[in-house]
Amino acid sequence: MEEHNPEPGTEINPKRPVLLTILCILTFIGSGLNFVSSFLITVFFNTFQSVAGEISKAFNLPAMDMILNARPDYFLVSSLIYACSAFGALEMWKLHKRGFHLYTVSQLLLIMMPMYFFQLPAPSLPDLLFSGIFIILYSVNLKYLS
Repeated sequence: MEEHNPEPGTEINPKRPVLLTILCILTFIGSGLNFVSSFLITVFFNTFQSVAGEISKAFNLPAMDMILNARPDYFLVSSLIYACSAFGALEMWKLHKRGFHLYTVSQLLLIMMPMYFFQLPAPSLPDLLFSGIFIILYSVNLKYLS
């Protein structure tokens, strides 16, 4: 009986690189928690507004004003986009390239969404930095995705 040896460099079950594994886990945590919180705020919007308003006043958090003035559809759209982002990471976990594209589009939408809903002149710097770094690090792993 003859044994079949695949060509060098081709593997039947390719291994996921460590960096890709770490990025996916961090994305599952970040996007997963943001999905849950945005979804729960959507469902319990009135309760959220009253509790968050009290906390904002008690701890003097002026930055909460923008969130308190948000409409429920902002949180609904956020939850849907965070779900897409997590699904993109899941696809990359399975080494599918379409996951990178889904994740990237989701992150770009999340960066631009506050500008639309809150009429902000520009995206926030932390959003740009974190999303940009993750997209760049994911793109380094594109060669492992099919």
